[in-house]
Amino acid sequence: MAEDFSRRRFLQKGLFLGAGMTLVNAAQGNQDSIHDKLNLGIIGVDNRGGDNLNGVASQNIVALCDTNDNYLTRAKARFPQAKVYNDYRKMLEMKGLDAVVISTPDHHHAPATSLALHAGLHAYCEKPLTHTVSEARKIAELAKKYKRVTQMGTQIHAENNYRRVVEVLQSGAIGNVTEVHTWVSKVWSGKDKPTDTPAVPAHIHWNEWLGPADERPYHPDYLPATWRGYWDFGGGTLGDMACHHMDLPFWALGLRHPSQVSAEGPAVHPYATPPWITVHYTFPAQGKRKEVQLTWYDGDRTPPILKEKGLPQWGGGNLFIGDKGMMMADYGQYKLFPENDFKDYTPPTPSIPNSIGHHNEWIQACKTGGPTTCNFDYSGALTESVLLGNVAFRVGQKLEWDAKRLRAKNCPAADALIQAHYRSGWKV
Repeated sequence: MAEDFSRRRFLQKGLFLGAGMTLVNAAQGNQDSIHDKLNLGIIGVDNRGGDNLNGVASQNIVALCDTNDNYLTRAKARFPQAKVYNDYRKMLEMKGLDAVVISTPDHHHAPATSLALHAGLHAYCEKPLTHTVSEARKIAELAKKYKRVTQMGTQIHAENNYRRVVEVLQSGAIGNVTEVHTWVSKVWSGKDKPTDTPAVPAHIHWNEWLGPADERPYHPDYLPATWRGYWDFGGGTLGDMACHHMDLPFWALGLRHPSQVSAEGPAVHPYATPPWITVHYTFPAQGKRKEVQLTWYDGDRTPPILKEKGLPQWGGGNLFIGDKGMMMADYGQYKLFPENDFKDYTPPTPSIPNSIGHHNEWIQACKTGGPTTCNFDYSGALTESVLLGNVAFRVGQKLEWDAKRLRAKNCPAADALIQAHYRSGWKV
């Protein structure tokens, strides 16, 4: 792993791949930006999109797209040379683009990313990679087919603490890890479908905001961020946060596809995501790694073992349980338990170089053809697993998962939630 991520190998591999692949810039006659700055299109320019825009602002921002004209006006003031759009389908017809940054509500992730990849563009997309399980597989396959440089927006993956945790776990400090508890206290939950029909504000392009979702009247309950609490647009707390927190065990333990998934929570609401959910994943043994049981908790639920073992009551993070000890880790710290057993512990010499930055990593890779750490192959599998938790919760049944065929062997009813459904004109 250290070799894969060392800066020297990063650049060498990038130059090698760059020589062997045809970058989109060359195909579009935009040779200068290969070695200088990328011509970027930004889909979603405020809130989470504003943070991503700041992350890539060092490049040529040539196109801005948002369904909120107020957001567009502010972004246009910063980048006056950029063309503006309300419909990313039109923006992606623009000549001269090298890459796109996608920071839309979840239900737009796959349609926008698919169009970008088909257009030969490199892509950065916020987490979760897609809105449904099948979309995650399809987007990963498209990225591989078109050989584009990709990155999912799990920005914490680039922070130093995650790298040190991976090193400690992979060094065998707590032995063979067979159990992981992952939790977050955040809540994204909706309510009943609105029945009133207020007028659409003049600055909102409602049809374009709905995009692939079924047509319905505008309502302020959905905007600007509360769409996460509705199945038609988001995936609740699990969909919003699990790609960040489950990223750590996926990376450290080499997880990919579960064999079983079950979930519990309050009564399933047909329209709104729940205020809490607990998901149980079984990841089969692979190579030297034994079977891993991973449990996700959100809302007001936390792992009971924290109280049982007298462990800190952190607001979110991971607890890894091995046959030689335990580790707790969140975004910025880690601790080993029992503390007396590790009072003289010396962590391994860092072997995973610190990141040049999550956005910068993707920018550099776009220019050289080099690797990224959260490419769509890795993040697609992570997203599939995360979203399967919502599928299991909504069907109310343990899923026997066939990852190769992308289906629950014991639950045909799950297919309707695994597959995506699109309004006319927005199909992936």
